[in-house]
Amino acid sequence: MINRLLVANRGEIARRVFATCRAMGVETVAVHSDADADAPFVAEADQAVRLPGSSPAETYLRVDLILDAARRSGADAVHPGYGFLAENAEFAAAVTDAGLTWVGPPAKVIAAMGDKLAAKALLAEAGVPMLPSWTDTDEIADFPVLVKASAGGGGRGMRIVRTADELAEAVASARREAAAAFGDGTVFIERYVERGRHVEVQIFGDAHGRVVALGDRECSIQRRHQKIVEEAPAVVPERVRTALHEAAVAAGRAVDYLGAGTVEFLLAPGGEFFFLEMNTRLQVEHPVTELCTGLDLVGLQLLVAEGEPLPAALPASTGHAVEVRLCAEDAAAGWRPATGTLHRFGVGAVAAEFGGLAGPGLRLDSGVVAGSVVGVHYDSMLAKLIAWGRTRAEATRLLASALARAELHGVTTNRDLLVRVLRSPAFAAVEIDTGFLDRHPEVFAPLLPADRLPITALAAALAAAAQRRATAPVLPGLPSGWRNVPAVPQTTRFVGPDGDEIEIRYRLDRAGRLADWSSTSAAEESAERPTAPTVALVEATPNRVVLDVDGVRRAYRVHRVGSAVFVDGPDGAASLAELPRLPLPTAAVAAGSLLAPLPGVVTRVHVQVGQRVSAGDPLLTLEAMKLEHPVLAPIDGVVAELPVPTGGQVQTGAVLAVVDDKDPR
Repeated sequence: MINRLLVANRGEIARRVFATCRAMGVETVAVHSDADADAPFVAEADQAVRLPGSSPAETYLRVDLILDAARRSGADAVHPGYGFLAENAEFAAAVTDAGLTWVGPPAKVIAAMGDKLAAKALLAEAGVPMLPSWTDTDEIADFPVLVKASAGGGGRGMRIVRTADELAEAVASARREAAAAFGDGTVFIERYVERGRHVEVQIFGDAHGRVVALGDRECSIQRRHQKIVEEAPAVVPERVRTALHEAAVAAGRAVDYLGAGTVEFLLAPGGEFFFLEMNTRLQVEHPVTELCTGLDLVGLQLLVAEGEPLPAALPASTGHAVEVRLCAEDAAAGWRPATGTLHRFGVGAVAAEFGGLAGPGLRLDSGVVAGSVVGVHYDSMLAKLIAWGRTRAEATRLLASALARAELHGVTTNRDLLVRVLRSPAFAAVEIDTGFLDRHPEVFAPLLPADRLPITALAAALAAAAQRRATAPVLPGLPSGWRNVPAVPQTTRFVGPDGDEIEIRYRLDRAGRLADWSSTSAAEESAERPTAPTVALVEATPNRVVLDVDGVRRAYRVHRVGSAVFVDGPDGAASLAELPRLPLPTAAVAAGSLLAPLPGVVTRVHVQVGQRVSAGDPLLTLEAMKLEHPVLAPIDGVVAELPVPTGGQVQTGAVLAVVDDKDPR
């Protein structure tokens, strides 16, 4: 029996495992890097052990450090979570050899399925349908194809190739990314199925030879081959569902599977499906299966690891669950990861965290809380929000509404994109596949319409005025900016979400009512100026502003942190930065400078100083959060400066390159 469990992972999955352990009476041990010392998962464990090391991410990959932590803490079992060492056969073997209980399949199963080429060959013999694949690029005659990393997963080391000319660079790039993420740069190539859907089956095996399917999931909404929206069950004909489950169970039996696993398939438009891979661990998206079956999959993992058989009767799937991965990234800027302090993290109407949802409602599995610092060392996922409803439409509506109302302040997230996906007619009609985002660019638009930004900025300005009056040392009852004789209006300038400046001018009368207002921004100047709405001030406090806009009352929640102002309103949220009234002079960067959006390492420089480039040409490649991010020329011109060499480390705001739009000839 497991008495004290060490979780060899961090963040959300560590908190998820700890929640089940508390319910089962199992003591918990966390391991953490220096960067995670103050993280929520560390505080929630019964014991915590620091993993020393110069690289925060690599400390979780040190088998020797984790086994030493288990010895020092008295742990008798290890749960690997997902990511890091979760599918590392050597780690599983080392845990077992140390006399500890390994919560997962045996090392030989992990090794067999971890090599995707070997796994395909093995499972093909068991009758699992396969796509044609190659390791020799000279054998490929038909395109498109998909380059895939043989080790690991999560979309890293994957590239779609549509022409022969693109193949060599795609293979080289995939190898670099796979080597950085998994320590193994081996790749292979498969036929790429257009309009394919990603459908997977949750399997479970016990030590008594039983392998079962516990439902299926739809995971087709992906960015960079990584899932961001998942749901259960998949919307497929029952004959296809039955065949998928049979194939998944056959795959599990072929390797004497033990514990939780997922068999992933590619579903072609005609209903034919092909094996993709077997993940020998708990999946990120396991909550949708839990909500539809009522099972605690982590609890089942622990029982199976203790040698217990699976329950004789397993519940059928009921209702529908939809999950989104809330990530710290700018979706409209090429999925650029975001960093910073999460000043506020509020999702209303959450009925349960990490499990325990007994009916229609919301579940939150989060690795962060308000005040958490989001750095560059780990994956960009912050949390998972999951809704369960009696129908798919009910669950989707509930989830989209909760996301849209959430207060997410301080770090750029993909929230707006997720809401637009969930509310899109194509998603509602199940017109989905792995290329969904490529065909629906409209989902990348912010929720807050551009013509509503001035009203949102006005609310921020009025809240700031209310704050100044509330803290005024004299005559605090007078309206902000009051004059006996009306003169010039009050002016507040902000930097908006798109980086452009917006100026708000307003005047309050003697009773504190909004007498008039106007706005100016680059967007308004470049387009036909719309008719300004009629606005009346109903209420203004430092944290809440209520405006009557063309006869419709609208409430805005305002949160200020220094010069940053976060406004959540009925149309959407906006992050603004208030500019000082009397700005100090600052050093200017050269025109045409490309600045690092976050800390990282320049892994490749594609051009030379003096070289002519066109807008969109790759200048260099920046690696951050284990992913490669191309830096592209913003204009046609000449490369004037390349201050960072290959291998150089940069911080946010560092100049990576300068492109001069003036022709020196």
